[in-house]
Amino acid sequence: MIMELTHIADISSHLAQETEVFVVYDRNVEWVVKDLSWPALSLDTSEDGKTLETVQDICRWLLECGASRHAFLLAIGGGITTDLAGFAAAIYKRGIRYANLPTTLLAQVDAAIGGKTGVNMDGYKNMLGAFHMPEFTFICADVLRTLPDRILKAGLAEMLKTFLLADGEAYRQALSGISQELILKAGRIKEAVVSRDPFEQGERAKLNLGHTFGHAIEHEARQRADDISHGEAVAMGIILAARLSESLGIGQKGLTARLKKDFQGIGLPVECPYPTEILQEAMAKDKKALGGGKVKFVLPVKPGEVVFHEMNPYDLHFDTK
Repeated sequence: MIMELTHIADISSHLAQETEVFVVYDRNVEWVVKDLSWPALSLDTSEDGKTLETVQDICRWLLECGASRHAFLLAIGGGITTDLAGFAAAIYKRGIRYANLPTTLLAQVDAAIGGKTGVNMDGYKNMLGAFHMPEFTFICADVLRTLPDRILKAGLAEMLKTFLLADGEAYRQALSGISQELILKAGRIKEAVVSRDPFEQGERAKLNLGHTFGHAIEHEARQRADDISHGEAVAMGIILAARLSESLGIGQKGLTARLKKDFQGIGLPVECPYPTEILQEAMAKDKKALGGGKVKFVLPVKPGEVVFHEMNPYDLHFDTK
């Protein structure tokens, strides 16, 4: 359930009935937790640290604190923090309840909603994980005030992705700026999709728009130690998905050029730095690969509408670079 907070301190009243609350938070947002009275564990978050070992550290800390099966875990931070804490909550004593207080725009509109938790393995994104639904995702605009512009824009890429698949008018509005109303609208679109398809058996896969290409871009960036964030990779991935859609006669004519102009206008990257053959292997090994060599691509038709298209990534016939 998405719940709007006016002030961070309001979270204490929402969890007042809980007798065992434990907090896992990103050390970069220590100011958010300074007035909370519950036991807290800080994490140094990075994609390299998004591992089973970190999840074990969280579970070990809970055990040392005496957390029972009735414990409630609160994750405060970006998507890496909520993924790690959510996975720990899914497996500690076979599952405890948890909630997210996302502190990045990307997490508020996407990563902290929907119950997908997970860690990376051997350089591949979220290869291990579990579906474990948070009791609440608390949305508080105040926590965004210290975010650098680049991180805000990375979150905007995920917001635009959500509107591209479900709300063309909101997509146009978001190009003019971020607002609390648009953050909540994007979050509730995802929440509604997840409620209809919690385990990604159908409709929920639309939320992967831009991610098949995007995860492959992230994988290659990590291999080369290139500085490309998740949101930036998704932005590039959406453009590549539009190119594929147009090349197959699915997307509206001129869609790719329009999206490139829109994204460039708000400072998002649009050009993939890696050639097709570099990305194909990573896409074939993506956790969402269907088997038989095929991958389910989410292709935009126009703002507000997407379709699924299954194909072998090695059959791509355009240069992604």
